[in-house]
Amino acid sequence: MDATLLKGLHVLETLARSPGPRGVSDLARQLELTRSNVHRTLQTLTAAGYVRQGTQPGTYECTLKLFELSSAVMERVDVARCAERHLQRLADRTRETVHLSTLSGPEVIYLQKIESPQPVRAYSSVGGRAPAHCVASGKALLATLTAEQLDDAVGDELTRWTEASIRDRAELDAALAEIRAQGYAVNNGEWRSSVGGIAAVVRNASGTPEAAVGISGPIDRIRPATNVEYREAVLVAADDISRELGYVARPRSSAS
Repeated sequence: MDATLLKGLHVLETLARSPGPRGVSDLARQLELTRSNVHRTLQTLTAAGYVRQGTQPGTYECTLKLFELSSAVMERVDVARCAERHLQRLADRTRETVHLSTLSGPEVIYLQKIESPQPVRAYSSVGGRAPAHCVASGKALLATLTAEQLDDAVGDELTRWTEASIRDRAELDAALAEIRAQGYAVNNGEWRSSVGGIAAVVRNASGTPEAAVGISGPIDRIRPATNVEYREAVLVAADDISRELGYVARPRSSAS
């Protein structure tokens, strides 16, 4: 493993996720690196076009080069393009925050998002991550994995974020079996105690899971266990996006 490259990537990722320009000492403290190490790294990233000096002396910020690269990658993710109008339709129907997510090891990454127009809503960001075993989209995707893939993704140690979080692998296995049977996943305040969610998997032409589509919001409004209307809306959106990708779904009951 190239330790220098890894440190450079950590500096770049930290700077990219910062709300504004950062100073060398500030970054060094957060990353537990020496000032000279961080300064050299920033100079290299500046020369490569990824970083520039901020408006305040001694500060640095990311350029749009990262955006250019991410846009090029996203252009190749067909599911993101195919999903756009269906995500908007789901957002219009539910008035809750809508996500398109993909699985990355033990976490989900939000590929697309439409914010709820309501003043009280679930907050997240495109590119943000969440523990897969605690959110609806993550559990929906975990339910598509084989036992061996699940071992690699989450292992046996599960972090409890709230009192409602799944506690261990046996409980997770039981939850995933239920998700496979019903065709959707729910989050009952398992990552943030006040936030609930409902999600279903999107598949491509070969039936391979591509992503998960879901909604999230205040748990007293979402009511994942009983809100049949929201649940049906999520399933319809997942089916519609899958169909855009060429997947021919088997008929399902609207009472799922």
